[in-house]
Amino acid sequence: MSFEILEGQGRDCLVVDDSRVVRKAARRLLEGFGFAVREAEDGRKALEACRDTVPDLVLLDWNMPVMDGLAFLRAARAEIGERRPVVMLCTTENTQERILQALEAGAQEYVMKPFDAEILGGKLAQLGLLREAA
Repeated sequence: MSFEILEGQGRDCLVVDDSRVVRKAARRLLEGFGFAVREAEDGRKALEACRDTVPDLVLLDWNMPVMDGLAFLRAARAEIGERRPVVMLCTTENTQERILQALEAGAQEYVMKPFDAEILGGKLAQLGLLREAA
């Protein structure tokens, strides 16, 4: 299954994860879908990056030093707004309580690590950012 960015949709993504390996893997997948990718290793740097240019999509880890994903999400929603950027939490946190906490804080989607192109593409398609290629 392959995916492509919908015409007229944003192409800027910020990948936020304290693991360089995860950032690199996510970058490769997202660039394969046609996104321009920036990276940040913690929530504080991600918030600074969003202040410079608000991305269309944030792929966000939960557990990070300095500022975790949930703190970033709350700060970004308070400062930037509730609808933009689209935020997908990518984490190992898998309890229903944690998922609800993330969604209530303003995440639009949630994906478990590890993920692959099909899983990530499917989630992005659910968000209306990709479509299945013909």
